Amino acid sequence: MKNLEAIADVKSGKRTDADAVWWGFDPEDATEGLQAAIDSGARRLIVPNIRADWIIRPIRLVSNQEIIFERGTVVSAKRGEYRGKGDSMFTAQDVENLTIRGYGATFRMWKQDYITGLVLEQMGWQRWYGQYPKAEWRMTLAIRGSKNVNVFGLTLKDSGGDGIYVNGSKELRHSENVNLRDIICENHYRQGISVISAENLIVENCTFSNTWGTPPCSGLDIEPDLADQRIKNVHFSGCQFIDNAGDGIEVFLAHVTDESEDVTIRFDNCYISSKHGAGIRVSKIRDKGPGGYIEFNNCTVENTLTYGIKVQEKSVKGARVTFNNCAVINAATDREFGGEWSPISLSLPQTNIVQTMGGIDFIDCFVEDNKDRPVVNYTQQDSDLPLQDVTGNITVLNPNGVHAELGKDGEKLPLIVKSYSQ
Repeated sequence: MKNLEAIADVKSGKRTDADAVWWGFDPEDATEGLQAAIDSGARRLIVPNIRADWIIRPIRLVSNQEIIFERGTVVSAKRGEYRGKGDSMFTAQDVENLTIRGYGATFRMWKQDYITGLVLEQMGWQRWYGQYPKAEWRMTLAIRGSKNVNVFGLTLKDSGGDGIYVNGSKELRHSENVNLRDIICENHYRQGISVISAENLIVENCTFSNTWGTPPCSGLDIEPDLADQRIKNVHFSGCQFIDNAGDGIEVFLAHVTDESEDVTIRFDNCYISSKHGAGIRVSKIRDKGPGGYIEFNNCTVENTLTYGIKVQEKSVKGARVTFNNCAVINAATDREFGGEWSPISLSLPQTNIVQTMGGIDFIDCFVEDNKDRPVVNYTQQDSDLPLQDVTGNITVLNPNGVHAELGKDGEKLPLIVKSYSQ
């Protein structure tokens, strides 16, 4: 039942705070009521825990609003909907000054439905909703071309794409001033979070776990699609990337060039572990790629199936990659998985975009390993190009001894690999 008096007060501006239930609650499809509440102009909107799921079709978010999902509130994607390849639960497109708070609240989609199609049993007969078109863009929360967006405390689960997606729009080619804090992204189809184009993105104390379904299957993928997109002042702090099928953290810069803005990315105090996949990968920084820096400070990679750290096709001319006081512990546990058998892998599989591999620092890093193998291995498939400008020091704890395979002229590099006992 709608509360018409309260709705009128919100419309007139007499009230600035509102309760979504005032616009009515349909237990089978709450979309119209929730969308009307969001569109009402209320500056502060409460979505209460009414002991039943808010079942919705895609929702559009608006500017100049704070939405609070009460503890215990569950918002579920309506089953049989989200047929469009880009249908997302919540989309903030070309909005500004939006805050979403949801400590103890959950947004849930139906990942398995989007993979296999859906059959529902109702009153003894089957209703067939058909096969979903194959897609990887059904996000739980999509932020596109938006400014001053804060999202705190939510649990986002089971999407047909990414838990969180950050990109630009036709109006603004990047999202700007986005703060994500205390969020859990669990069991998503493509990525826990994808960052395509952003400036001043801060991600704090978030967990991205159990991503599997379609590649890359990373906890985080930073991957611009076009040269005019930007990755500027992107900062992850105190985040965890756990049991993702691909990389815990992937930075893939194939599509930005030396005419793009410099990339500036920093990771502080992050933890990566996976019994299914890998640790950190930075790749495709071409000879004519972007400048800037990618820094990992006080980060730990532990108990990964394949490599702990991999830097692949990274030009010495492009953005510098630095690992400062980072640890790799018990990485690359499966020799047969992906052929990555060293804790730290430097790789140049092709030379069509990179012929000057290097520009990497390992400053006061630590590796703990118990296998007889190089701690750092440089591989290339069809060339004999040397590493250039790889610097720093790596201390290794390994009962089998310590060595590195750095390729042609590797002994001339200013990189010290030493035993922990020294």
